Amino acid sequence: MTTSTLSLPGGTWALGDLTVTRFGYGAMQLAGPGVMGPPPDPDAARAVLRTAVDLGITHLDTSDAYGPRTTNELIRQVLHPYPDHLVIATKVGATRDAQGGWPTARRPADLRRQVHENLESLGVDRLDLVDLRMGDAQGPRAGSLAEAFGTLVELQREGLVRHLGLSNVTADQVTEARGIGRVVCVQNMYNLAHRHDDALVDALAADGIAYVPFFPLGGFTPLQADALADVAARLGATRTAVALAWLLRRSPNTLLIPGTSSTAHLRENVAGAGLVLSDDDVAELDGIAG
Repeated sequence: MTTSTLSLPGGTWALGDLTVTRFGYGAMQLAGPGVMGPPPDPDAARAVLRTAVDLGITHLDTSDAYGPRTTNELIRQVLHPYPDHLVIATKVGATRDAQGGWPTARRPADLRRQVHENLESLGVDRLDLVDLRMGDAQGPRAGSLAEAFGTLVELQREGLVRHLGLSNVTADQVTEARGIGRVVCVQNMYNLAHRHDDALVDALAADGIAYVPFFPLGGFTPLQADALADVAARLGATRTAVALAWLLRRSPNTLLIPGTSSTAHLRENVAGAGLVLSDDDVAELDGIAG
């Protein structure tokens, strides 16, 4: 039986005219090692997607670059035809090379091709949400996104994209994009130890725009901090639970997309994010970022 979305930690948030659970699922880990190729255990990967929907999660984050095509094709195989309430967010702006790198691809022709590839691999006529990925593997980079974002606005007007977001961007780029078209979310690296976007999180919240932290648990370098371990021990919880619960409490516009290739870990993440933190817990955790 599907769990009510209201029982998921954090409740819901509006992405434009779409309502999603604040606790979502990031599909990147469903691809093989290095986010390349098929998963080691395809049946387990399919089970994770089914479990996510059964738990009531209505926000899936993916990209045709994962694999490439692996996660999108898994999502289509398992969940298509999609439930009306399911929102699938994808990203464009980078491709993959034979070495597993992420070369940028943000020329208008590149973006149009990527949008059509996502439409094909997901099996839809219109994408719910497309994030424009800027910067590189080292993080955001200053520079204009006008041509790239303008191309996505054109694709939106053509009916191929419902809503637009940004990923791996600076605050100035967010401002620039909002002058070109509507932005419903910003997806940047952010967690307890990486708080560089604090001001941006608050500014977006004031304007009703979602903030989606990727690598909420540290990504390839899992969060390690004495304060995190101390709070977790005091509450009898895992460090993962504390880190996710802190993000949900950080601001009402934060949407979580922790990834996993295990149904057990997915269930643990959902349960852990519902952990209740006291003001003293939060104050102690806030000191991690220095």
